[in-house]
Amino acid sequence: MNSKRVALIILLAFSISCNTVMQAFEPPTATPVPVASPSETASPVESATPSPDAPITDSVYVPPSCEGRPLATVPPATTVAEPTPSLETNPVISTDTQLHVFDELTSTINDVYLYPDFNGLDWPGIVAAYRAKVEGGLDTETFYIEMEHLVSELGDEHSHFESPLQVAASEAELAGTNDYVGVGILVQPLPDRGRVTVLAVFPDSSAEHGGLKAHDSILAVDGLPIVEDGTAYPHRVRGPECTAVVLTVQSPGQEPRQMTFVRYRITASLPIDARLVPTADGSRIGYIFIPTFYDETVPGQVRQALEDFGPLNGVILDNRMNGGGSSTVVEPILSYFVSGALGNFVSRHNSRPLEVAADPVHNSQTAPMVILIGTDTVSFGEIFSGALKDTGRAQLVGQTTLGNVETLHGYSFDDGSRVWIAEERFDPLNSHADWEKDGIHPDVEAFAEWDAFTFESDPGVKAAVALLGHK
Repeated sequence: MNSKRVALIILLAFSISCNTVMQAFEPPTATPVPVASPSETASPVESATPSPDAPITDSVYVPPSCEGRPLATVPPATTVAEPTPSLETNPVISTDTQLHVFDELTSTINDVYLYPDFNGLDWPGIVAAYRAKVEGGLDTETFYIEMEHLVSELGDEHSHFESPLQVAASEAELAGTNDYVGVGILVQPLPDRGRVTVLAVFPDSSAEHGGLKAHDSILAVDGLPIVEDGTAYPHRVRGPECTAVVLTVQSPGQEPRQMTFVRYRITASLPIDARLVPTADGSRIGYIFIPTFYDETVPGQVRQALEDFGPLNGVILDNRMNGGGSSTVVEPILSYFVSGALGNFVSRHNSRPLEVAADPVHNSQTAPMVILIGTDTVSFGEIFSGALKDTGRAQLVGQTTLGNVETLHGYSFDDGSRVWIAEERFDPLNSHADWEKDGIHPDVEAFAEWDAFTFESDPGVKAAVALLGHK
């Protein structure tokens, strides 16, 4: 069996499987899905039900590739209340191969899982029950679903299993390869409030041309609610290329309105939001919103932003929606702001240091720094923020994080599947605090739901500017 190892820290559950170890790699976590689908929280204006009389935008941007083509909408009746299934399927594997993968998977978990008591579970009994299912005969897709369920039984909300197709999608995401047909937004579902909220807008997309912005919310797609029975269906925004879609949109503090967009192919890296914060005292404070550490184009984007800013009087990094990602993304960004030892990753068997060499951009190593955090700051998002506070390099503004800082390691199997296993915890250099148990606490509390404010009214940014000693 080919095995390779990847060190990963991640927030949401993906699925990965492997066998031995080789390279430090670290996938996304909670990293939102581009276009119309991540997940988050946001507190909008009360009206979560769109008005049928809401005005429709008069002008619609039509990309050159769609000019001269009819822009019909997909009839609402054809929009199903679930994400469009992929036509791709995983390669068929035999029962013998399934059992081989199963045995390798469970053996790896037994050997390296961070918690030797398996969180108080009867792990041998759970393994026996799932093995009986496999021995009884499962088709390939059902087998992979059962392996997802098996790993989720560990209950750490971090470890996860990926089928071969999911592995391919994960690796494309890490490479920053976004290629899909839609309107060009990254969103977080807010099913409890009947909406999804926009985290980022892709450049030169239909959404950007139409004026959608971060913090806007989508309530309905072609008249159908984007949330039904407590489940969000952000993929309803997607559809065939050069078709029109009518979205019911609500901006913070405003009434819902209808906007029409033309879907077309998006091929771009996930954008960060980098800008100078307007200040009354003329100070130069750079703001950078980082939605994920699971995109290897992000370090280059952050570096470019710092280059463009020039010397700064202060830096604000916004990690409030950052669900984590890969060490290959985190460490280069850390090196712009800090150097030296930051702590240790500790497993059942050994520990390894987190240490970075300085790679300054202008005065990025010395400019006063504030990081915005919240309950959606997870995994490497937490470790990044907490380590900079622990070493005295940054102050934190926002909410206490929920505590999910296990490091995942990936193990790949012969069938192309992979498992990510919580294998390490992070021990900060100075405080030795248990962030997994207690979360990371801000120096100054400041909070509002993501869809309740704009950049100009952001209470977190205002508190950060004040903490930096400016106004």
